[in-house]
Order: sequence, then structure tokens, then C-alpha cells
Amino acid sequence: MADNLHMLADKLGIARHFSDAGLKKTAYDVDDDILKFFCKAYGYKADTEQQAQESLEKFADLSWKTMLPAIVILHRDNMSFTAVLSDKQLNSELKIYVSSEDEKNKKEISFELIKTGETRTFVRDVLNKVTVKLPQDFAYGYYKLEVNVAGVAASSVMAVVPDKCYSADAVNNGKLWGYALQLYSVKSKHNWGVGDFTDLQNFVKMCAKTNAEIIGLNPLNALFHDYPENASPYSSISRLFLNPIYIDVEKVYGFDKVNDAALKAEIKAAKEGDLIDYTKVYQLKIKVLKKLFEHIKSEPLYMQKFTDFVKSKGYDLEMLATFQAIYHEQKQKGNCGWMNWDKDLQNTHSKAVDDFKKAFADEIMFFEFLQFEADKQLQDVYKTVQNEGLKIGLYRDLPVGVGKDSAELWMDRYAFIADAGAGAPPDAFFPFGQKWCLGAFNPFELKQRAYEPYLKILRANMAYAGALRIDHVMGLMRLFMIPDNKNGGTYIHYNFDDMLDLLALESHLHKCTIVGESIGNVPDGFLDKLKAKGIYSISVVWAERWGEGSGDFKMPEAYPQDAFVSVGTHDMPPLKMWWFGYDIELSRSLNMITDEQKYQQYKVRETDRYKLLSALDYSQVWPSDNLRKGNYIYGESYPEGIEEAAHKFLAKAPSRVVLLQLEDIFGVDKQQNLPGTDVDKYPNWRRRLPINLEDAEETLEYKRNIAAVKSER
Repeated sequence: MADNLHMLADKLGIARHFSDAGLKKTAYDVDDDILKFFCKAYGYKADTEQQAQESLEKFADLSWKTMLPAIVILHRDNMSFTAVLSDKQLNSELKIYVSSEDEKNKKEISFELIKTGETRTFVRDVLNKVTVKLPQDFAYGYYKLEVNVAGVAASSVMAVVPDKCYSADAVNNGKLWGYALQLYSVKSKHNWGVGDFTDLQNFVKMCAKTNAEIIGLNPLNALFHDYPENASPYSSISRLFLNPIYIDVEKVYGFDKVNDAALKAEIKAAKEGDLIDYTKVYQLKIKVLKKLFEHIKSEPLYMQKFTDFVKSKGYDLEMLATFQAIYHEQKQKGNCGWMNWDKDLQNTHSKAVDDFKKAFADEIMFFEFLQFEADKQLQDVYKTVQNEGLKIGLYRDLPVGVGKDSAELWMDRYAFIADAGAGAPPDAFFPFGQKWCLGAFNPFELKQRAYEPYLKILRANMAYAGALRIDHVMGLMRLFMIPDNKNGGTYIHYNFDDMLDLLALESHLHKCTIVGESIGNVPDGFLDKLKAKGIYSISVVWAERWGEGSGDFKMPEAYPQDAFVSVGTHDMPPLKMWWFGYDIELSRSLNMITDEQKYQQYKVRETDRYKLLSALDYSQVWPSDNLRKGNYIYGESYPEGIEEAAHKFLAKAPSRVVLLQLEDIFGVDKQQNLPGTDVDKYPNWRRRLPINLEDAEETLEYKRNIAAVKSER
């Protein structure tokens, strides 16, 4: 029997059972070894029943250890929290002070104290849990809460939160449209082989001309300086900072004085081909940026702004730059990955790291300079959004996790669950689940630190954005975690209400609309909770079908209203690829399916093509001058005007926001990212758009697709 272990796992939010995301859900019982692993990761030993019993007692004592919790999260209609007071304190004069987050404007406030009747004896003290009720006249925000009684002082973060996330009036009251843009894929006459912030700025201006109000972006976070080919935007080294590859080098101060005859040839070489050569592009940019930085260091006005930026970003930027500099230096010695460095270098507070900072100060400053330029150029994009009057503007994307070999884990490893990574539960294709190798926050450490690590990534990714997509939003409630040395895993749970409340507060403080990506294994009641919290959902044409996703396509009027919708996503085949079944052939060529499965999928696709045509017919969305000319049996040809029809179909829906993909507009027939594959099998995140951005506006496809959407929005 393992009764104590199971009770402990339940207390700690470690799932003992779960089901997968298949159409025929399979239930799984979690091995006790997995439960013991996560109990220990949280600081609770459970190798034996005796240890588990002691850990249960330790956990029960936890809420009695301090007068105040690290954070109290309050709603204005219920300004109450629980405190722990001894009998002596309960009978003494108690004062409560509240000040702003910067500890200014401190004032004593009135309160009401209510005994709960819950008591506990520790040594000679009798402790009491009491409810403290505060006035309801607090504005949304963060405060410092202090309690003084009988010569003892305690403090806590007090967060006064709204009931719902912020939502722009334009989203609430209108039917908006815009684009889902993968910035790296953008071709232009001026860029150096990867879309950059100037491309994004120019695209904002293009949107303004046609009343497109929103631009959805993949994550813009920092990736590995020494491994540019690790190009997945969802596996960053830090979600707090930006990827320097998006810097437009030609806009950096002093570039107009560069006179390098060979540079034009290098830029031309970096831009060649349909696939991005990240190493060639990145190394070229870094080479030129290093030269520019050497000259910039003697420019006092520039350096003052740079110094102010570095100071504003503080410890986090200093440590990101230090990490990148150490990583680069250690790579030359063959020590790849910070967990393979000398122990002293793994410890951010060690003398070895301090000595490194002094010896490599210039290198560290260069990495800080990259962040300064990236931030400055993204801020310029934001200013253009404001000047052009886009109602939402940038719609950024926050990844669910961060690479385990990342700066985030190196500089703050105790915020994360050790020796385990986030992934996905078992399914038909992955019987042991999927290891994404992403670090995930430790829920108990988060709460103990007043959720500071979580708040920092929210704030960093809401910067310059009118909306934020939370990737795998189920991760605010639970994540499937797999220990590094084991095959199996289980779900670990977070303080869901806290995570949502703080998300709502940050969204109001940043005036940022929140969207949750919830494709996958969604718990019962989860979507209702998001809706009640004012979080918009995401949907795609391929998911809006009857019969558990295999029946007829839903008509536009059946689409969800509080949603951001599109034909597909970067993880799905674009419309033309789907039509011809090239995605099925690709899966077979990579041995992801068998010949029998391939033929079965082709049969299903033939039926699905007809169902899509029927839905477009019924909705009367075909271009009047380009009605469909047949049934296109076996995908014998591509229906002219189907992109326009599909986009008008979406535009008719009541959904708040419709996003168009340039890949669909320009007839791309290859997928940008194929989940479950690495770059050795498929060139994920590397496909360039087939047309220069400067030429897009003049194409018939661009004009007609915009007209189709605007006829309904």
C-alpha cells in the first residue's frame, strides 16, 4: 500500500491518473516512482511510507509557519485574506499599513479581524488563523502590505486584481481582421535574408492602408547565439528578451559610414534560396554589429541612452549577457551546455562568474548592446502602430516553456522543476509521450516568490503589444512533465486561480487583450473558466467541424464569437498543401505513417475536400467573377478563388478577429513547421515567403483576398 504517498501527491497537485488527447481517450495510472520523483522535486521525500507520512505533516505545517503568505491576491468585492496570529498577538494592538509597490505613500488602514476558529499549538504558542477584511477602495495594482503587532512585523505583496482580463473596445465591439505573420519568413528587397523589424514596421503601414488592425507574430524571444540553426521560436534561451536576428543592421547608428565592398555580396549570398540559412544570416549580422559597436562606444549621446537601458533592465539583462558570453567562451573549449561547465560557472553567485564578468566586460556589453538595439527597433514598430492608428497592432506570442539549456534556468534554476521537462501525454504516435525538453516553473517556488518569475515573462511579452497569445494556455492550470531519466510522466498542477488573476491584472496594467491557445488535451470545464475570465479562444477552420472534428464543416454563424480565428496555423498545412494532400505524402515519406494509413487518409481527404466545397457553396462566398467550375475529384486541380472564398467564409463569422496567412494568399504548398520532427528530417521554421514584401501590395492575390475579407468586415 502507498496511501501516504498518494495522499501526498494529491496535496501537492501531482496527478495520479490522467487521460490522453485521443478521440478514444485512454486512461493511465501513474507509477509510484513518478509520484516520488515529483514529491522530492518539491522538497517532500516519499521513498517510504514513513517518509511520506513525515512529508504530509511537513506540508500540513506549511500554512502555519508565517504570519502572512508571500502574496495575497484580492478582488475588490472581497478584500479578505488569512493571517496567522499567536494568542499573544491576537490580544495586542495590531496595525496594518499599505504602500505603493515602490514603498512610497505608506499609510495605515482600517480593517476588521474575524476569528476562523482554526487553531494549532506549536511548542508553547497557540496559533490562530484569522480573516482580515480590508476596505474596498483600492485601485487595481500591486501594493506592499505590512502587519505590525506585539513587536513583530511581517510583510507581503498585495495584488488587487480585476475579475476579467482587459479587452480593447475595438475587440469587444467590432469584427476585426489582420494577419498571422511569421516574421523570419518575410522576404524583402532590403533585409539580409531574414525578416526584420523594419519589415514589420513596413507591414504595419501596409495594414493601415487596408484597415487591417492586428498582426499576429510568432515568439520574438532570444535564441542561442552560438547555434543559430536552433531556430524554433518556441524554444528560447530567455523569454525576457528579444532575438537579435531581427535587428535591421542598416538602421543602427553609424551604418551609413560603413564602406565595405564585400558586404553587398555577402548579403546577396545570405538571401539566396527558398530556405533560410540562419548561420549565414546571423553571423553576417553579428560581424557588422560588432564593428558598429566599437565605433558607437565613443559616441556619448548614444552611450547615455544605452546605459539608461541597461540600468532599466537590471540584473536580468546583466545575467543574460553574461550567460551568452560564458556560453560562447565555453563552446570554444568544447563545453556545450551550461550543465557541462565547471561547477563554479554553473553558480551565478560564484566568484568564478564575478571574475568572468570583469575579464569579459566588453563581450558582455556587446550582448547588452544587441538587446538595446532590438528593443529600440521594436519600440519603433510600436510607435508606427500608434501613428498609423491600428486598433490592436502587435499580437505577440508567449511560449509555454523555455529551453532547459537556457539562460532562464541558469540564472534562476530554483524557479523551475529540476531534472524534468514539459511535454505531452502518450498518444497513438508517441506511446511514452513527447519530451519537449522545456523547463517549467515550480508551482510552490512561484507562490513563495509572489509569482515574480511568471510576472516578468508576462510583462516582457506584453511590451509593445495590443494582444498576447498564451501558447498552450492549459499550462496555467497543469503541465505534463516527464523526468529526464524516465519514460513516463504525469501532470503537475499550478495555482490556476492565482495564475489567471495575475494575468488579468497584468493585462489591465498593459492594456493588452489575452488569447489562449487551447488545442490539445483540454480538461473538462477549462474553456468555460477561460471565457469567464475574459480570455479569447483560438480556432481554425480544420477544427470547426461537427462530429468530433470529422463531420461537416460548421457554417460561419456557428463559429465562436469570443475567438481569434484563421484557416490554419504554422503547425498545419496551408490551404493549397491540404487540398492536394501533400501533407499526407510528406508524413509517409518520413515514415510517420504506413502505406495503409496513407491510403486511408487520402480517402478521408477526398471526402473532406468535397465537404469544404459544399460549405463554401452554401455560404455563397465564391468570388462572383470566379465561381467554382467543378468538384475537382481526386484533387485533379486547385480551385481558382478558393483562398478568397475561405477568407470570406471566415469573415462572415461572428468571431471577433480573423487572421489571414500570407502563405494561403500566395498559394504556398509547403508547411512551415511539422510537429514531431527535427531539422534533420524537415526544414522547420526555415521557409521564406515566395514574394518580396514590397511587391505584395501590387499582386492580384493580395488585392482580391483583402477585398473578400473587407466585404464582410
